[in-house]
Amino acid sequence: MEDDAPVIYGLEFQARALTSQTGETDAIRFLVGTQSLKFDNQIHIIEFDDENNIINKNVLLHQSGEIWHIAACPADKSVLTTCYNKTSDSRVVSCASVWRMPCDWETGNNESPEDSVHNPQTLELLCHLENSSHSNIACVLWEPMGDGKRLISLADNHALLWDLQESSTQAIISSSVTLEGKGQLKFTSGKWSPHHNCSQFASANDTSIRGWDLRSMSQIYCIESAHGQLVRDLDFNPNRQYYLASCGDDCKVKFWDVRNVQEPVKTLEEHSHWVWSVRYNHSHDQLVLTASSDSRLILSNMVSISSEPFGHLVDEEELSEGEENHQEDNINTCNLLLPSSILWHQASNLSFTHSLYSITNFLLRFLTK
Repeated sequence: MEDDAPVIYGLEFQARALTSQTGETDAIRFLVGTQSLKFDNQIHIIEFDDENNIINKNVLLHQSGEIWHIAACPADKSVLTTCYNKTSDSRVVSCASVWRMPCDWETGNNESPEDSVHNPQTLELLCHLENSSHSNIACVLWEPMGDGKRLISLADNHALLWDLQESSTQAIISSSVTLEGKGQLKFTSGKWSPHHNCSQFASANDTSIRGWDLRSMSQIYCIESAHGQLVRDLDFNPNRQYYLASCGDDCKVKFWDVRNVQEPVKTLEEHSHWVWSVRYNHSHDQLVLTASSDSRLILSNMVSISSEPFGHLVDEEELSEGEENHQEDNINTCNLLLPSSILWHQASNLSFTHSLYSITNFLLRFLTK
């Protein structure tokens, strides 16, 4: 991997939002949303050809406002959500919408790669995720194993569960929960658990992490003072159903067993500034990526708290004491420019090396300042 030339994709505007196209399983493809106050914003569709070490690109217009968060539907590769800022009554409001890509965008990309940049097509608006009493949406979470019909939006101190109907052209709030406590509490990030039949999600507010049951919309666990400063991101271990990773402004990455939240299972202190993102590899849960504004991406090989590779669940009782004691964790770092978010592409035919390569070579050069 070190012998290959780096692949860099440049943007005309600043960008802070990116995601892998999770519904796409045959290619390494990412979506990047731009932030411009003066011009129409864009969704850049970036496909990395790992065999030829090149990038194929396409650009779609996003005329509603500057994009702060983007999420791809896991069931339909042409559907996505964006959280964006718009001006209403002389004030800035954060909104969210569901979009569909034009049906011929892939064909256009193959026929004329440059045309999409100079004459971009426009996203098709399917519906807004808006409610008069719940504004300022921070992020949208798709149901990880569903049919693309359920989403969660985190808006101020409200978590709203949406049902998409009529070909996703209408969204109805099926249930909600309100974050209660002293002061002006506000959700900052969240993650929908792929376990327990997708009936749980975790949220972060200030320094705390909370778990919620979607069936009753009630709190099931709370990790008070999970970090010394703001919690930035969360991710569930894809193979161990009770394990959750978190990171924050205290420069730490912590791993939790939500059945016992008194102390983290493990803590990493490899970064020297805010840790913006933490992500498990979708197939090999011992591999964890973290990105920080200290300009470093860190790959951790967390063998001691992982399951067996390839998605096989292993209970703690199945490991002998000797095996546990001989497991060692390794840390590898890559120096990058202020990465704001990281992700693995979960295409079924991609190896870990290809996923990591596509990230380290170009996607993490989209900056947060």
